[in-house]
Amino acid sequence: MSISIIVPVLNEALLIQSFLENLRERASGAEVIVVDGGSSDGTAQKAIGLCDRVVQTTAGRARQMNAGASVARGETLWFLHADTSIPETALSDIERALQDRHVVGGFFRVWFPRQRFVYRLTDSFAHYAGLVLRIRCGDHAFFCRREVFEKIGGYPEVELMEDVDFFRKLRRAGRIAVITRSIIINPRRYEMIGPWRLTFAFGLIWLLYFLRVPRNILRLVYRRFCCRS
Repeated sequence: MSISIIVPVLNEALLIQSFLENLRERASGAEVIVVDGGSSDGTAQKAIGLCDRVVQTTAGRARQMNAGASVARGETLWFLHADTSIPETALSDIERALQDRHVVGGFFRVWFPRQRFVYRLTDSFAHYAGLVLRIRCGDHAFFCRREVFEKIGGYPEVELMEDVDFFRKLRRAGRIAVITRSIIINPRRYEMIGPWRLTFAFGLIWLLYFLRVPRNILRLVYRRFCCRS
């Protein structure tokens, strides 16, 4: 099974080299495509030589992931963020999950390498809440069969919650696998915004989305609580 890893980036010069080096070490058999959304800090240049291909497009995570998928050669598409570290068995975990032809894709558990209780709300409690609400965000490193990705139309190119929209479409297409080994997430954004503030904000946005509150309201909440002033 051939796997293409698609990494959307925007101004990730501080992380991109170490991320790609780690990815090459732990997923050496995969095609790696970095999709730059117009970085101004040299991210794309630093990625050259550490991945199979650098694609340039305009900013927008859904647009970037769709652009990467359009040039990928793998039978399986795996979408990763640049602030993550994957388990050593990640590729074999994906291959094992997709041996079941009823499985159209899946996701990984996540873990923040911090001891504070607030991080367990995000990486443990939120996991089970997501199972109940049947929603999941892109931090969980979605993977799916290429033909299914194309059939459901890829990521909807919206400003917010494109990953949740995509996951719901993927669920409707077939069975979803949950990989119990965890993707490790760099808690930089939580530490910058404030872990309690960001955890509360994401939880509120999830709930409002589940209740079908208009997306412009979700966008206001996101800009108010999830971004630096």
